[in-house]
Amino acid sequence: MSKPSRRRVGFLALVPLALFLALAVLFYARLGAGDPSEVPSALIGKPVPDFRLDGVAGLTRDGAPVPGLSSSDLAKGVFVVNVFASWCAPCRAEHPLLTDLAKDQRIRLYGLNYKDADDQALRFLNGLGNPYVAIGADRNGRVGIDWGVYGVPETFVVADGRIVAKLVGPLTPERISAELKPAINKALVGQAAP
Repeated sequence: MSKPSRRRVGFLALVPLALFLALAVLFYARLGAGDPSEVPSALIGKPVPDFRLDGVAGLTRDGAPVPGLSSSDLAKGVFVVNVFASWCAPCRAEHPLLTDLAKDQRIRLYGLNYKDADDQALRFLNGLGNPYVAIGADRNGRVGIDWGVYGVPETFVVADGRIVAKLVGPLTPERISAELKPAINKALVGQAAP
């Protein structure tokens, strides 16, 4: 074999390796390097999925059962829907912030209790307090799947039956002021527009 032929064979042997490395870099850049809390939701701007959930069994407020949650509850107004579970440590950490958020008279705060047992959710809420107007018990996670939930906690802003914002991961004071409050304010302004 002549020298030019050997060089060509050596070069051709490197092509698959170069293609593999290029694909590996592309996959890493698209999947591994991003912040998972910045994953956009395909449901932004779309109607809330149709659902109806019972409340957490045994949960009461002022002697009356705390109601469940359905899509019709989200039809008119601006709402924050927080997806939480008793087994979720970040949910426990963000809970005092939700208690403060519930004081905002411009919105209603709803809970979606995700893949949780009622007795555990009851213990969680009775121990930390219940900031939610209503809570849907999504025991098998089906409604969460319809909402695009892939972990807890997640928080949604809903305006007049449409999902307008999604925050993945725990709320912090910084995220509330930089992301959640602006989304709420934008939804309220949009609601006031003719």
